[in-house]
Amino acid sequence: MSVLVVGGDKLGNIKENLRLQGFEQINHLSGRKKSQKSIKVPENTDLVLVLTDFVNHQITKALKKQIKCDSTKVLFAKRSWIHIEKSLNEFLNEC
Repeated sequence: MSVLVVGGDKLGNIKENLRLQGFEQINHLSGRKKSQKSIKVPENTDLVLVLTDFVNHQITKALKKQIKCDSTKVLFAKRSWIHIEKSLNEFLNEC
């Protein structure tokens, strides 16, 4: 599975924890720069994880609009592994 993480300057242990959850391809965008408001979700992305406390609001709006027309799932969580893990478990149980 592949994931696009939007938000946070550095992911730290989040990247390794995502790998342990089964995500083989992990892409990351900081989501703070105004120039990134027209970001493109890579093809074959199974999940977009938005770290809500580290993202520009315009990027969130652009992501929602782009994903609405796609089959990609989007999750919103704080930049805390506990919050991310809870959202991921709900997502993985749906699959």
